[in-house]
Amino acid sequence: MMKRFDEVIDSALVHGLGNSPVIGIDIGSRTGKAVLLAEGKIYTAIVPTGVYAQETAEKLYHKLFREAAIEKQQIRFIVGTGYGRIALDFGETPLKIITEISCHAMGAHFLNSKVQTIVDIGGQDSKAIRVDPRNGKVVEFIMNDKCAAGTGIFLEKVAHLLDLTIEKLGQEALNADKASDISSQCVVFAESEVISLKARGEKRENIAAGIHLATVRRVKNLLNRIGLKPDLIFSGGVSNNVGMRKALEDILGHPVSQVKLDTIYAGALGAAILAQKSLSDQASADVGENRNVS
Repeated sequence: MMKRFDEVIDSALVHGLGNSPVIGIDIGSRTGKAVLLAEGKIYTAIVPTGVYAQETAEKLYHKLFREAAIEKQQIRFIVGTGYGRIALDFGETPLKIITEISCHAMGAHFLNSKVQTIVDIGGQDSKAIRVDPRNGKVVEFIMNDKCAAGTGIFLEKVAHLLDLTIEKLGQEALNADKASDISSQCVVFAESEVISLKARGEKRENIAAGIHLATVRRVKNLLNRIGLKPDLIFSGGVSNNVGMRKALEDILGHPVSQVKLDTIYAGALGAAILAQKSLSDQASADVGENRNVS
């Protein structure tokens, strides 16, 4: 997919982007995402995460090259982030590794310059992030990476139990007339509750709604520890789940901000923007060295 900067980036910040080709790569536990910024345009790519992070990154790399019709040697800087970031290597192309927390914050900031809170739900963890709206930097964050509850993996397991695809689970929840009560905070016991509810003849859509609410309660516990401030952005692999978005808004009592780019790319976009900043810093340092030499 290709869009112009002004079609995606917050109008208050679009002037801050340069034209040099840079790439941000976000290797998640389930999907790899990449964003190429070049000549006023944004290109995106997504592929399933493979066994080896480098192979996943190469697939993303080449998808972007084909769409943008540019060569590898034209790329000036790359920032890698996400679950598989430490395994990345692109030879002579300058590469920096930055945490997904910082990348999601910066990506969300450029999509909505007023954002102060991010809920990021991925395949293996969930995060609550507070952002400084003045610069897109992280103020505070908290992560749940010790338990599968409140993550994409948990939702995948429940979808399987309900004979649904993960893509249809959220839509099914929207059809509920009453959310089933899922009380357990543990993924193992929650799965047992789902099986029991099915055995009692509970409607599939009501179980789906109950699971989404139970998952959001877990995320709300994270938000309670850092505070919820407007605007709110929902990012990560689960952000396209319409049932989860509705459950978030219902439980938090706060709307999720609508932006102009699929927020599954928020981390990769932030990585690309940080690649541009790193390239600019590198150029400034080179100029300083040349002045000192002269």
